[in-house]
Amino acid sequence: MTVPRIALTAAIGPADAPLLVLGPSLGTSSILWEQAAPALTEHYRVRAWDLPGHGASPAATAPFSVAELADAVAAAVRAGGDETLLYAGVSLGGATGLELALRHPDLVTAAAILASGAQLGSPEAWLERAAQVRRQSTSSLISASAGRWFAPGSVEREPGLTGRLLHALQGADDESYALCCEALAGLDVRERLGEISAPVLAVWGEFDQVAPEAKAREIAGGVQHGATARIPDAAHLPPAEQPGATADELLAFFTHTREARA
Repeated sequence: MTVPRIALTAAIGPADAPLLVLGPSLGTSSILWEQAAPALTEHYRVRAWDLPGHGASPAATAPFSVAELADAVAAAVRAGGDETLLYAGVSLGGATGLELALRHPDLVTAAAILASGAQLGSPEAWLERAAQVRRQSTSSLISASAGRWFAPGSVEREPGLTGRLLHALQGADDESYALCCEALAGLDVRERLGEISAPVLAVWGEFDQVAPEAKAREIAGGVQHGATARIPDAAHLPPAEQPGATADELLAFFTHTREARA
């Protein structure tokens, strides 16, 4: 195992505002947050990161764990001169946020974990998907992913963005995607949630079958300071499907945590 290399976007937002780091879902890129970001950048200095072999991040050259993805994010943030951050991540990006809060508690002020879990799927299913991608490329996943990612009506509401997200999946590096699947196969921090002291908001999409309500409630009930929120008319990619509602939940949560510390 090794810490992979990841790319962070340039910061957008007020120069003196707290840093908010946005994390991606497997198969997507920072464009996942494109429509939710403008509301967030009014209040925060926002940067997004891409998974290895996705978007602007270089392809992975060796296996890595979700914990090591968290280490990569922490290193990239600190290299930019920041010592604290707010975090919001989707699916694999959300699981990375849990590991970030566990491994770098001094860095994470608060975290929103969207469409994710302390454990996701079965190891066998993730290893099977990794093998499929190595045989047939990420293009073989597009139809199934579209069915998992989007709630009824999402494609019609946002045809341009949903199409670009599926194109990002097709464009992801096959081996890096497979290594992400293997990282998810090894993810299980359910017994460690109680170690997380930063406030955590666990968010689920109404139609999400990958990380349904029970996964969000498990996170919120396991951490020391947890809350939940539901995004109506969304499945596995709330920031793309319902950017306004997603941004509203994040802004309310981060504002509340800041006021609670004051």
